Amino acid sequence: MSTNEEIKKEFSRSGFALVEEDEILERCVTLCINYSLTPSELVSSWELYHLNRQSVDQTVKNEEMDGFLLHLQNQQKESLMKEEAGLHIYSNRDVDMLLDGIPEDTADEIVTTPTNKSQRLLPDPFDSVSRSRDYGYSTGKSAGHVTPFGQRVEKFVVRFNIGDAAAQAENGDGNDVENSEDDMIIKRVQTSRRCSLKVSGLGPKPGCRFMYHRTEDRFNALEKRIVRHADAFAASGLYEEQVDPAVASQRSIFAVGMICCDGEGHLNDKSILLQSSAERTSGQRVPLDLNRLNQFSIFPGQIVGVEGQNPSGHYLTASKLLDTVPLSRTADLDLPPAKKQNLDPEVLTLADESHENSEVSFIIASGPFTTLDNLLFEPLSELLAHAKRKPPQLLVLLGPFVDSDHPEIKKGTVDATFSEIFEVEVIRRVQEYVEFMGSEVRVVLVPSIRDANHDFIFPQPPFDIHVPDLEHQITSLSNPGTFEANQVKVGCCTVDVIKQLSVEEMSRNPSGVPTDRLARLASHLLRQRSFYPLYPPPESFPYDSSLAPQALQISSIPDILLLPSDITYFVKVLSIGEGEDAAKCVCVNPGRLAKGEGAGTFVELTCKGDPESMHASVISI
Repeated sequence: MSTNEEIKKEFSRSGFALVEEDEILERCVTLCINYSLTPSELVSSWELYHLNRQSVDQTVKNEEMDGFLLHLQNQQKESLMKEEAGLHIYSNRDVDMLLDGIPEDTADEIVTTPTNKSQRLLPDPFDSVSRSRDYGYSTGKSAGHVTPFGQRVEKFVVRFNIGDAAAQAENGDGNDVENSEDDMIIKRVQTSRRCSLKVSGLGPKPGCRFMYHRTEDRFNALEKRIVRHADAFAASGLYEEQVDPAVASQRSIFAVGMICCDGEGHLNDKSILLQSSAERTSGQRVPLDLNRLNQFSIFPGQIVGVEGQNPSGHYLTASKLLDTVPLSRTADLDLPPAKKQNLDPEVLTLADESHENSEVSFIIASGPFTTLDNLLFEPLSELLAHAKRKPPQLLVLLGPFVDSDHPEIKKGTVDATFSEIFEVEVIRRVQEYVEFMGSEVRVVLVPSIRDANHDFIFPQPPFDIHVPDLEHQITSLSNPGTFEANQVKVGCCTVDVIKQLSVEEMSRNPSGVPTDRLARLASHLLRQRSFYPLYPPPESFPYDSSLAPQALQISSIPDILLLPSDITYFVKVLSIGEGEDAAKCVCVNPGRLAKGEGAGTFVELTCKGDPESMHASVISI
């Protein structure tokens, strides 16, 4: 049984202060009992609730507990729906459907997958209700069933805006969904200027060998990260010569190493270790004391520079912690040859590039692309219909597409292979969209480790897609992947690294100073120059060290960083560095296009070269 002290300790470890402590702890103990939660699981759920509310205050208040209770109930409901495909939890929508007189006898008809794949295509790409009536995989839903998604009232409502508010999606009741054929023909000839697209990055290729990594590969991957960051600190000329942090010294020293945890649990004040480079120093781990610092943010796998003292040789007491690899500017090109040789070529990228970015418009959406109660892919159909009415230059679709967490996929009760579902329900829809819109539009697909039809590995190769005559318009990227559209650099990673970092991060902030935790978590990727800086990863995470070193590397700060997450959608401008030399990056979490049985969100974004001049809208589908 969870005790007050255990719960209080977990909240304190995560950086939360309790207001009205006794009342909160009493309610938390009750929640642990009612929902069979450990203190660690309870606090993890609270962190997710706190992040979704985008609160900057690191406190737990008694008046927030009712909302947290509702959050736990929703979590339990979603868990039950994933485990039981036939389970339906009734809501007000069901009552409305019964009052509208929808016949119940249609529930006896079971729809199976047509053998002719051409019969699966949707005759009207704008009508999700007709889709649910005409065709569906064997999911236990009847041909006449009207889905909760099809019954929703509010469609394409702007939930959040940043930047120029002139470019907004239409608010309203969704009456524009039914456009006439004449309107669509007019829209089709009103084409926008085609954007250039250049895929970069060193991700794995389709058909690559994976999960053959050795202990040596894991060691070398970590060692290269430490050495690369150490070289960047040395080349900046701003810090002292690096020494071995495990060697006793009476003077102040500067060391570079990786944050580690001394044990199986989460980081705390007593379990922080610093592991230095085996090539440059002893490679030993030394306890790190951060009690003198009033502000820091650390997690396992983070490479940091530490100024401090180790007079006894037993632990390093930090007086300054540096968690950002120095951004190289033009001044770095004038460094002495000896220091310039130590600078990795990638670090010079920012100084060598001085181009003016062109304007490019995006629609960005992240899977799942179908609701939990069926495999009709209604959200994807309506997203593509919206993209036809308001065509972007680039449509970015982030996995999962055939979600391995979907109840029907999980149980294997569908009448088709996962590859067939992907080909018919996703690729053919995208192909129809591209053919309809003409040569001016482009589509980028990025896989997810949750895709049932793709390799369960990270880093992940791109989909092996071959669409005749459209290969120059439909592009598949690796996960993570990077590309340039009209010289606007975009990086994307479909792993929910924000959520994973939120669980493992340990931070301390000055009292009374508000902080944006979501922005801080996203900034870790840019500060560490890695799409996945966390190490070790969770046990269930398919991390391959032999593929990771080059594929995960962020060689230069992108203009846009796409990080889809289960955490509530956001669009934030991140600043890396200080003063006028700070690099700006727009970080986008579009949310999920489908949430449970209902609608989710996507993002419309227009970038005009400077992140400060971009505008974005988060839209509920």
